[in-house]
Amino acid sequence: MSTPQHTDGPAYCVVIPTLGRPSLNRTLQALAEAGPPLPRRIVLVDDRPAQQCDPLPVQVPEALAELVTVVDGAAAGPAAARNVGWRAADTEWIAFLDDDVVPGPDWTRLLAADLAAADAAPDRTAGTQGRITVPLPQDRPPTDWERNTAGLATARWITADMAYRRTALEAVGGFDERFRRAFREDADLALRLDAAGWRIAEGERQTVHPVRAADRWVSVRAQRGNADDVLMNRLHGPGWWRRAGAERGRLPRHLAVTAAACAALGGLATGRPRAAALLGGLWLLGTGEFFYARLSPGPRTRDESLTMALSSLLIPPLATFHWTRARLQAPPARWCDGTGVWP
Repeated sequence: MSTPQHTDGPAYCVVIPTLGRPSLNRTLQALAEAGPPLPRRIVLVDDRPAQQCDPLPVQVPEALAELVTVVDGAAAGPAAARNVGWRAADTEWIAFLDDDVVPGPDWTRLLAADLAAADAAPDRTAGTQGRITVPLPQDRPPTDWERNTAGLATARWITADMAYRRTALEAVGGFDERFRRAFREDADLALRLDAAGWRIAEGERQTVHPVRAADRWVSVRAQRGNADDVLMNRLHGPGWWRRAGAERGRLPRHLAVTAAACAALGGLATGRPRAAALLGGLWLLGTGEFFYARLSPGPRTRDESLTMALSSLLIPPLATFHWTRARLQAPPARWCDGTGVWP
């Protein structure tokens, strides 16, 4: 077995939360192929539900065998899993990767250079972000799901490839575990670090984020993220979109379209057919515009057209439902390391 190769550069650990997807094997293989300087440890956080007590299905390359440690998560989402991971690490720098990314050929060397530059910076640099590439098909226009994934290439602070100082994480309490999905937990952490006077730099390392296979309902399920946006508003104020460089999205239109549909049904129920017809027409117009906006840039195949038609009907009311429910609920308390409530 080969001996792990380290250098005198900044020591770092790699933390990868995982649900045991086969893509994890490719991530680890890419780390092994990147060569030295290797991390001190690679912490795999097994975040599968407790009833899945079989060993984590992973193939660790020989070059990394002495470095990999598997720890149990709480099946409470990626924010909680990352907290478990960085607290189990033993270095000042912790590099977070998703279990479906492919680090570039020189990733370890460039990461070490990024960390060294952060250490040498005169300001308080809390973290350094990798450069994400999302490969898209060359023989046809991308689908709606592929275009959504491609947005990761220009997103700020995404933890698909992000390295943070332990000192900075400890200063703000780590990731906020109220974010149960892989959505907004990265922007929340970065905004809290910014408010505390830290800076996040952009690194030079490259990481590929392939488009995962998904069924036709993936965009419908993603509407749960509207509840996370409500939490972001409560934590950071309505201007957080601008500070985070995030797109505002179509929520206002979804609310209007859903209101028109509900009012049309109300008109029918109260014997006002003309009002119902007018409001129903507004609902149809809004839904049609949403359908066309999603379909027109894509391949327009029969399957994609059916997916866009069905999901465009469901997304506005579901987005409204998740947003409204979150607005009506009290903010859930955040338990920090099991010792107390984070207000």
